[in-house]
Amino acid sequence: MWSDPQARGARGVVAALLPEGATQLSEHERCTLLGFARELAALRGEDLAGFHVRGSSHPGHVYFVPHGTLRADEASALGIAGSEDLFGGVVPHAFVATKAISHPLIDSSAPAPAGWNPHFGWDIADCVLRGYTAFCVADARAAGRQLLARGPVRLKPVRASGSRGQAVVHDGIELLHALQGMDGEEIATHGLVLEENLQELRTLSIGQVHAAGLTASYFGWQRATRNNRGLVVYGGSDLTMVRGGYDALLALQLAPEVVHALRQARHYDAAVRGCYPGFYASRSNYDVILGRDAAGAMRAAVLEQSWRAGGGTGPELAGLARLQAEPRCQVVRAASVEVFGHSPEPPPGATVYYRGTDPHVGPMTKYTILDPA
Repeated sequence: MWSDPQARGARGVVAALLPEGATQLSEHERCTLLGFARELAALRGEDLAGFHVRGSSHPGHVYFVPHGTLRADEASALGIAGSEDLFGGVVPHAFVATKAISHPLIDSSAPAPAGWNPHFGWDIADCVLRGYTAFCVADARAAGRQLLARGPVRLKPVRASGSRGQAVVHDGIELLHALQGMDGEEIATHGLVLEENLQELRTLSIGQVHAAGLTASYFGWQRATRNNRGLVVYGGSDLTMVRGGYDALLALQLAPEVVHALRQARHYDAAVRGCYPGFYASRSNYDVILGRDAAGAMRAAVLEQSWRAGGGTGPELAGLARLQAEPRCQVVRAASVEVFGHSPEPPPGATVYYRGTDPHVGPMTKYTILDPA
């Protein structure tokens, strides 16, 4: 059973944890992560220790808020032993935290990293898009050709966030050109996802968080915006959160597509836990995409998993704070907002994580607003 050291009377500190060699991390990402750590320290009744310096120590328990999902060896080196020690997740192998695990290999003889479980991709086949993961260019080419028989194919480098580095191909020639422009060593080391491409997209987030002795589950629709270069990017999420597990969420009057997405996310989560022993998380988020396939049929599928602080974490923490402050409260609604360019002041009562000009992305504002109801 999940537990929290605060409930056992221990007192310590909360520390934000940057990736090793995080020289390319944007200013707004650093500020946001530190803001999350500050909120978690308040929730837990502990002190904020700022950014953790590797090799340093604290006299009490340290609760970590990592920027990314941790490997088991990284977690062990930090003294993390379970989900009560961090806001995020721990995986037995690095590839488990990436898009790579969501699809099977093209055949049983295809190369794969140590620890790869061939059963996982088949286990979740009904809740993801048709696709394959390849760890060599030849397998990527074969997988792409097979998928092209049913329509356009999207190529997704597994370590890229958002849609960066992705390409959509419509025939074999486009497939070859796209693969020629990709790094073969990157594919061999980390993998490449190839999956059917959908149109008319909407993205739904399904998630669950455990912190400060509380458990909450949620669903929410994502919004898109344009960044300072005119590209369509993540613009925030509108979350509905309930006290308790996924069954408490199902007790609400949910739209049929939300119920279906919730069942898909739960199946994906259970499959990870069954196929990759050593995985654990206090924050789980599954992006479920809804769109139209090449045949015109509407589809829903888990697109990506996230076991780290992310775009929906602001509303998650705001919701937890209300549930903690109001024991009778059962349902909370909150939203995260990301605005690029020069924008009006955030609304009164908003929790602002960043408002300024980031050297990497230009002017932007990031905040969370809690529904007063």
